[in-house]
Amino acid sequence: MAQELQQPQIAKNKLQADTQLKATVSVNILLINAVINRKQGTTQVAVETAEPILKQLELELPMTDASQIEAAIAQELQLSHQNVRQLVRYEIVE
Repeated sequence: MAQELQQPQIAKNKLQADTQLKATVSVNILLINAVINRKQGTTQVAVETAEPILKQLELELPMTDASQIEAAIAQELQLSHQNVRQLVRYEIVE
């Protein structure tokens, strides 16, 4: 037994410090406002929720095409494209 205790142990499971964790939060979304700035080529997105802790979420997207914006919002908020279309309101700034 003493001989076993003196043997170095090889760790089979290693910790990975470079792994990123992605947290997901489920919130009740009331409205999505998207301000498209064609001159800058960006869209500012404000998401209003009914949650007391997270009232508003803001995103900046490097695109101005409505279908791309909706796809990016759906991916970011983990919503269906149909839900995004129902919630989003656009404003276009030239």
